[in-house]
Amino acid sequence: MDSVSYCFPEQPASLAAAGPLLGESAAMQTVFRLIDKIGPTEASVLLTGESGSGKELAAQSIHYCSPRRGAPFIAINCGAIPAGLLEAELFGCEMGGLSGADRAHAGVFERAQGGTLLLDEVTEMPLDLQGRLLRALETQKFYRVGATVEHGCDVRVIASTNRRPLQAVQSGRLREDLLYRLAVFPLDMPPLRSRGDDVELLAEHFLAELNAQRRTQKRLSAQARVMLKQHAWPGNVRELKNCIERAFILGDTVLELEPLVPAVRARDSEPADDRERLNIRVGSRIHDMERSLIEATLDYFKGNKRRAADALGCSLKTLYNKLNGYSQNQECANS
Repeated sequence: MDSVSYCFPEQPASLAAAGPLLGESAAMQTVFRLIDKIGPTEASVLLTGESGSGKELAAQSIHYCSPRRGAPFIAINCGAIPAGLLEAELFGCEMGGLSGADRAHAGVFERAQGGTLLLDEVTEMPLDLQGRLLRALETQKFYRVGATVEHGCDVRVIASTNRRPLQAVQSGRLREDLLYRLAVFPLDMPPLRSRGDDVELLAEHFLAELNAQRRTQKRLSAQARVMLKQHAWPGNVRELKNCIERAFILGDTVLELEPLVPAVRARDSEPADDRERLNIRVGSRIHDMERSLIEATLDYFKGNKRRAADALGCSLKTLYNKLNGYSQNQECANS
């Protein structure tokens, strides 16, 4: 994720779009009205919701509706960056501040000056770094890694997580004081399965984009439209977009059912009792339980990391970050 320029539709949020978000369902109309209210303010926003439900697009929409619209919008995934490097990515680093730092480096708090900073997957940030973040939010000042001079910043912070915030506090993943500083205005993104006809609206939108790019006129079959409404879409809008792109690649003029959702029938018709059960001993460490669950889920989905991430409710980047951490720990244990 990095600084990006966005071209947003100009229709008001009360219609079918707010910034890059689309939807006509009652759930999304509520989201649009809230964005219309909080966008012009300086309030910190905490976006919650399942993986793939559109939290980053909501953050972009809030930025679009704010007086900061002409300044940078920068997003950083706190779960995809190694803990040892995340501080430098946030606050920057002076030459020699870290091993191998042969030049000064500006962090996202500096690069987003005057604009909006999205802290995606904020609950994956180490607790000690959460303390530094809290101070930066409260004082609008920070130190680069290895610096003795304090920098000022003018940044609106939006945070997002696919975890339940209060549970993250109770489990020790999130500082309670940081939660209340970030969640001046909480906004929950509805899952795609609760958005009714928005599934077909979004499918048509993604297909229209592909048709425009490739100068084609492909369309969905009647059977595909039925399947769009029948599938539960555990990966939400991200899964839908990927399915439409896959169908576009494989299909001819009319996109049929099978290439659209190739794994739906096998997965949805499978009795729940036939799925593997994971036995955890009382008193097991949380870290060990998490690793066992991740490895069992990967095994169940035959190594398919995207499907495993969707089932676990985390992003693909977070899953890769977890797996890399397990590999590094194993190497240290063997050395």
